[in-house]
Amino acid sequence: MSSEPDYRSLFAAAPSPYLVLAPNLVILDVNDAYLRVTGHTREDLIGRYVFDALPQNPADPDADSVRNLEASFKRVLAGLETDVMAAQRYDIPVTTRPGAFEERWWSTVNTPVLDRDGEMAWIIHRVEDVTAFVQARRARKHQSPTEREEGMEAELYLRARELQRLNEELRAAHAREREVAVTLQEAMLHSPDLARHQNVAVRYLPAIGSLNVCGDWYDTVDLADGRFTVAVGDVVGHGLEAATVMGMMRSALSAASRAVTGPAQALEVLGMYARSVEGALATTAVTVLVDIRSRLLVYSSAGHPPPVLLHKGSTCELLENATDPPLGARPEHVPRPQASASYRCGDTLVLYTDGLIERRGQDIDTGLNRLQETLSSLTDATPDRLADTLLERLGVARGGHDDIALVIVRL
Repeated sequence: MSSEPDYRSLFAAAPSPYLVLAPNLVILDVNDAYLRVTGHTREDLIGRYVFDALPQNPADPDADSVRNLEASFKRVLAGLETDVMAAQRYDIPVTTRPGAFEERWWSTVNTPVLDRDGEMAWIIHRVEDVTAFVQARRARKHQSPTEREEGMEAELYLRARELQRLNEELRAAHAREREVAVTLQEAMLHSPDLARHQNVAVRYLPAIGSLNVCGDWYDTVDLADGRFTVAVGDVVGHGLEAATVMGMMRSALSAASRAVTGPAQALEVLGMYARSVEGALATTAVTVLVDIRSRLLVYSSAGHPPPVLLHKGSTCELLENATDPPLGARPEHVPRPQASASYRCGDTLVLYTDGLIERRGQDIDTGLNRLQETLSSLTDATPDRLADTLLERLGVARGGHDDIALVIVRL
């Protein structure tokens, strides 16, 4: 039986040059191949900000290497996906001549490494020195290469640069659409009834990056006799289209909650409406009626993660006895289920969308258990403090891979 591989030794001996960067772009480790190809020592690099350790050649006024590499790192951090760069000129300092730089060309791949919660842990910066190829191509020009060879090499190089330019333009367009969609989303989430509830805290965090954003919503609707409803929902899709559908579904549920007798009937109306709205099918939602006279929670869910009732004694109760498929999932109308749960003064109701608990590579039950364990330690926190602390402890205070809508109600 062979022993477990020594991964540090494997990294050190890897033939390709590697840097390991923290999310703040500080160099954490470097392998021997990188030191050989650049002439640096470990002391030159480790613990330093990457662009301080690897500055741009000041003698080249047209150099764009730092800007291009920085943009690549930003894409990796935002999208948590590998970014492959076109061949770049990135001159390196000559260690024996202070202030002098040597021309170098590199093929670069930047890869994210995620932790168990799906969050960014490190960036692997892999480079291959292609200087010899570039210089050989120049030399061959002096040796009169064939017209076909010269044309192929030039075409490949130009296509790589053009592909990078188009990718950058596409990412910029996505970023602009995301900004508009988030602004629209935040404007539509305004709830006049919410201002009358000092015991309710809400949070909306758009997803990091340009995808999976602007489909989540929350709402509060005041009813007669001091009763009120709280709801959260999640529209499939992203960007302006999802934000538009979200606004329509949120408004429809708000109107239905005022017109019918309970949460199940409200979701039935919303489900019928969803069939007439393009992009609304498979929307999930949960709505809870808070009856302060009888201290009862009446709820119904359309394929949504269950709300949590946090009791003052630090125990959690999942409101999962009235869960049905997402809106529009059935070809014909079927009455939706409805259930109720009693509460005591000082208990806390928590509604959320799946971005709060879902992590890549993890079962949803793991996220639900983590949520309940975290809530159990926060029974004495105010709704606002509970919302902020919960997001922080679940590692999504600055956003996650999906939208997050969160509603905290102190009962």
